Amino acid sequence: MTEYVARTPLTATAMPRIGGLLLIERNAMVYRRTWMILFSGFFEPVFYLFFFVYPLQTAFSDGDITFGGETIEYAAFVAPALLAASAMNGAFYDATNVFWKLRYGKVYDAMLATPVGPKDVAVGETIWAVVRAMLYSAAFLIVITGLGLVDSWWGLLVLPACFVIGFGFAGAGIAAVTWMRNWKDFDLIQLIMLPMFMFSATFYPISVYPEVLEWIVRVLPLYHGIELVRSLTTGAVGAYQLVNVAYLLSMGLVGLAISSRRIDRLLLK
Repeated sequence: MTEYVARTPLTATAMPRIGGLLLIERNAMVYRRTWMILFSGFFEPVFYLFFFVYPLQTAFSDGDITFGGETIEYAAFVAPALLAASAMNGAFYDATNVFWKLRYGKVYDAMLATPVGPKDVAVGETIWAVVRAMLYSAAFLIVITGLGLVDSWWGLLVLPACFVIGFGFAGAGIAAVTWMRNWKDFDLIQLIMLPMFMFSATFYPISVYPEVLEWIVRVLPLYHGIELVRSLTTGAVGAYQLVNVAYLLSMGLVGLAISSRRIDRLLLK
């Protein structure tokens, strides 16, 4: 009996499914000596805020803008949008690292000899991408709170909101990279991400767009993230924020389901 147990291979069914947590631990160990890379994306929204938003605000006579029926300063309008974009970038661009691990580094191939399975890879990488999104978000939230750009106690829910944004884009990002064939395909990502950042009511109210373009903007995932965070920081919270949350959670869950199937197919083919 003892000899039989000793010869039994350690499979995913022989122990609790903790493969995703093991992959998170592996990523943390990889970044422990290069931890500054994790915060590199934090500086981008800070640069936008100080070198674009504040100078543009002073260029107007009043520097104010209307949102949710209230008049707020332009910086308070844009800052939550940059925060949502920061969560998006942290999650999505970390998720794209899966492409190198999958296609070139062959990181996951060796993992299949352990209790870690393809589904664990998808879950672990998704959670790790969300962790990176939360690091970006927490750091930038400290900055805008210190500048007095969070005007409501609803702002206490900003970090949970950024978690939802990160989860949505992490799931979608990992699912997307499983379909990529080479590095040139990343040009398609930039072709999508940059216009989405610019047109998701990031710098201007959605009302400035023509009606047709306005409806297109409303289906963009970053728009829902921005609306969610902006409503919390300004206190203009309503039932529509439940739609924002449902949209982003659905995107993350669908992306996670797709990436699990795709990674399973690519690794076990």
